[in-house]
Amino acid sequence: MPKQQTIQQAASVSGVGLHTGAVVNMTFKPAPENHGYVFQRIDLKGKPLVAADVDHVVDTSRGTTIAVNGVRVHTVEHTLAALVGLEIDNALIELDGPEPPAMDGSSKDFTKAIAEAGFTEQKAERKLFIIDEPIIYEEADRKVYLSVVPSAQWEMKVKIDFDSANFSPQEAYLKKLETFPKVFADCRTFCFLHEVEPLLQAGLIKGGTLNSAVVIVDRQLSVEETERLGVLFERPGIQITDEGVLNQGGFRYPNEPARHKLLDLLGDLALVGLRIQGQVLAIRPGHKANVELAKKIKRKFEQLRLLD
Repeated sequence: MPKQQTIQQAASVSGVGLHTGAVVNMTFKPAPENHGYVFQRIDLKGKPLVAADVDHVVDTSRGTTIAVNGVRVHTVEHTLAALVGLEIDNALIELDGPEPPAMDGSSKDFTKAIAEAGFTEQKAERKLFIIDEPIIYEEADRKVYLSVVPSAQWEMKVKIDFDSANFSPQEAYLKKLETFPKVFADCRTFCFLHEVEPLLQAGLIKGGTLNSAVVIVDRQLSVEETERLGVLFERPGIQITDEGVLNQGGFRYPNEPARHKLLDLLGDLALVGLRIQGQVLAIRPGHKANVELAKKIKRKFEQLRLLD
């Protein structure tokens, strides 16, 4: 069994939170064996700890928020995906604000900072839950289906479909974690244009810009609407790319949205608290469904542990 790993030295990143709009500094620090992933709000009295545990999830609106005793950490999935993608088992994540910085909407900068800090192998063996029977979560009315089934190796496949005439169904497949930093970590969060203003009105994406998310245009725009968007995003003369997005340069990969959904799922499943050996399939996943699958996996593990 592989040994647990932590980071070799502290690594920091700074930026603005996607939903809260708060400027925040985040520092990854080494942690002891069997510590797992724990956030610490150093901006609050007592510097309270919030463990990355699926039972601590309190909100899944456009991101996964965890809380302990009323102390919240918003949008944890991109941070957790970076740690899992680099096979780090134990880390303390210090924050001087309510959520990790959005950066460019991906896990790229987190992954880079952690990788540059280096890794330290620890003495304890890595915790691994070998899936021995299918664990399924589905919402038939929304065509949502997530499962993890027995497999000789870990792998993950995601399929997305938004029933949009301007956005074709996509798939993404991750077979080995070592490929995550190269071709998944830089895949950005995204939303459709029709979602932007309601999100702003709901008090979300206060820190969102075209530098921290991809905006997909899913309808025809008039000249007046295009000009208004230029003002909204502080991009005079904004143009729509041939791929149908507002961001200059377009997608980083043809299936970048599907890859980002896989990134989100990887981060949300980290909330189980241990590694999984099995094949994960997700059709039309989202944070709510991801968290529900994570809860089912954790409950199954706890049940088996009681029987041992």
